[in-house]
Amino acid sequence: MFEHIQFLNIEFFWLLLLLPIAIVWYVLKQSKQTAELKMSSIKGFKGVSSFWSKLRHVLFALRLIALAFLITALARPRTVDVSTQTKTTSGIDIVMAIDVSASMLAKDLRPNRLDALKEVAADFIDGRPSDRIGLVEYAGEAYTKTPITSDKSIVKRSLRDINYNSLIEGGTAIGMGLATSVNRLKDSKAKSKVIILLTDGVNNSGFIDPKIASELAVEYGIKVYAIGLGTNGMALSPVRINPNGTFGYGRIQVEIDEVLLKEIAAETGGKYFRATDNDKLAEIYEEINKLEKTEIEEKKYYNYDEKYRPLVLLAGLLLLLELLLRNTIFRSFV
Repeated sequence: MFEHIQFLNIEFFWLLLLLPIAIVWYVLKQSKQTAELKMSSIKGFKGVSSFWSKLRHVLFALRLIALAFLITALARPRTVDVSTQTKTTSGIDIVMAIDVSASMLAKDLRPNRLDALKEVAADFIDGRPSDRIGLVEYAGEAYTKTPITSDKSIVKRSLRDINYNSLIEGGTAIGMGLATSVNRLKDSKAKSKVIILLTDGVNNSGFIDPKIASELAVEYGIKVYAIGLGTNGMALSPVRINPNGTFGYGRIQVEIDEVLLKEIAAETGGKYFRATDNDKLAEIYEEINKLEKTEIEEKKYYNYDEKYRPLVLLAGLLLLLELLLRNTIFRSFV
């Protein structure tokens, strides 16, 4: 408990230097005041005299201890109880739009693009405790996986459940994914609204043009951070479905519509990134995390409990005890 005690007037501890000076003064005084009495024999009261003459030094010890307590009291000891209250003053609503087309199973990231993304995105979610986050997944069509919520456990559970789904129409509908994300954010009252749009291909499906979706984002004040996912050159990607339902892989050219993604990011006030490996993908989400800061107001409350009163009382009791002993038991020895 002592680590919580602080002293307001610590300079008074210099007065403790008076204690050794007082002890030296007392010893010298005693040696000068000791009287000699010559007697033929002291057998009758040798034991009693020796005992009480030594015990009388207790009076001086009591006075010294009382003085130490008073000096400590002057230093104003007190305990401090600090409580903190945090309040989000301007939260951010974020929708992560994730491409779940078959090409996201390409193995140019470890173990594949989709699993690499899920791992990095989970860390990103953990780093946004004060924000609301939602998930949209898209391929040839798009739908909301999780509406924006402050419950991170729900978002992370939904993120883990995202996998390639053959029931979703094939292709890459970037416009649909972006429009669905805008729809989730358009009624948000948050000061800042952000979409993280991730894809590894080109817009080749859906009935909403990506540029129209981009204009909608601008209209609702939504910023888009676009990420193109995939290595430069060839990547080991799914090219067929085997009779047992597994994918057959082959090396194919990575094609990402970077021109489109750059336009979307520029028009909405966001930024475009290219993730060619796991480390680069992690760096991108870390940069987005730094770019979109949530303002948090923190208030600290200090409760002080003064501790000098018990010390003053103890010092007074010791001085009273010393005075009582001096005028009763030790009256004949001082």
